[in-house]
Amino acid sequence: MTKVMNVAMIGGGFMGKAHAMAYASMPMFFWPAPAIPHRKVVVDVTDGAAEEARRRFGFDEASSDWRSVVARPDIDVVDICTPNNVHAEIAIAAAKAGKHIICEKPLARTVEEARAMTEAAKAAGIIHMVAFNYRRTPAVALAKKYIEEGRIGRILNFRGTYLQDWSADENGPLSWRFQKKIAGSGTVGDIGTHVVDLAHYLVGPIAEVIAMTKTYVTTRPIQQGGVDKLGASEKSADAERAPVDVDDEVVSMLRFGNGAIGSLEATRNAWGRNNFITLEIHGTKGSIHFNYERRDELQVMFADDPADARGFRTVYTGPAHPYGGGLWPIPGLGIGYSETKIVECFDLFTAIASGKQPSPNFEDGLLTELVADALLRSGETGKWERVE
Repeated sequence: MTKVMNVAMIGGGFMGKAHAMAYASMPMFFWPAPAIPHRKVVVDVTDGAAEEARRRFGFDEASSDWRSVVARPDIDVVDICTPNNVHAEIAIAAAKAGKHIICEKPLARTVEEARAMTEAAKAAGIIHMVAFNYRRTPAVALAKKYIEEGRIGRILNFRGTYLQDWSADENGPLSWRFQKKIAGSGTVGDIGTHVVDLAHYLVGPIAEVIAMTKTYVTTRPIQQGGVDKLGASEKSADAERAPVDVDDEVVSMLRFGNGAIGSLEATRNAWGRNNFITLEIHGTKGSIHFNYERRDELQVMFADDPADARGFRTVYTGPAHPYGGGLWPIPGLGIGYSETKIVECFDLFTAIASGKQPSPNFEDGLLTELVADALLRSGETGKWERVE
């Protein structure tokens, strides 16, 4: 019989919604499931917020005391969906309590926190995962398959972007994402780390960076209420303002350990761009292009095609491709953000059931944090900075 595992989810906001949906949906897609996640307890900052999350997301219980919940013997998995400033404290406590952990990205605010979390998880011998879900888009996993099969040859160049506009309005509120003491960094940590994770997944470790970072909006209206609404937030030109102390944009050139070169660009101030995650990889035998806003499609060019047929072709992902057996039975039916979180949930519980660490785990998250730290250092020095 498939094992049922109790989940304690810490945080009932935007990411809590995504994770709770995945727990409910995963066995419907991937059956037989590796384990059945049971929504046992949801934790939020107040009893009222936790109770609302419980009713909305289908958990048995609600609590405002994450420490007591993490220590409970009936909890198998701790899911950290909080702002970045408490990732380390919760993860270390959960690891010491012997719980498996999934933590939202970025793993931590700093390298020091990420390293402490990784050491605690390794010492405890638990399964740990960082929720960089975009690599679980079937088209991205298909790109990985083509690369591993040598279909595009040796990788020469990686070009990755993550462009958004939800914070381009200077009257958007000063949420925690614009405060260094909570977020650690701005665009670098929030969305740039997604590009770093995709680069590591598809190409290999980044060894060196030279970056420019920029803060365009230096003050924002003080947020009313504790809920971070991102692009749905109310704008106010008349409210009291406070300083922004994180970056709005990062642009960087990259050197990979395997000799490839590349570039990374991330901003939340690109009017007209919504969730524009793109990557293009050039190899000695072909190229790959992906645009997250067209998630069902992977564009590929193989140099060994006949000369009169060379060019990018579009592959629509479906049953024949990674995760296709559990998702939809016809190519192009439509992969969404939800499916990436369902696949992430499937991979987490597969790892727990098998006892084998998933990727990206906390060690991968630490490597990404080292790159983020190098990007921020280079943004200050204007020099190439080693990832170390």
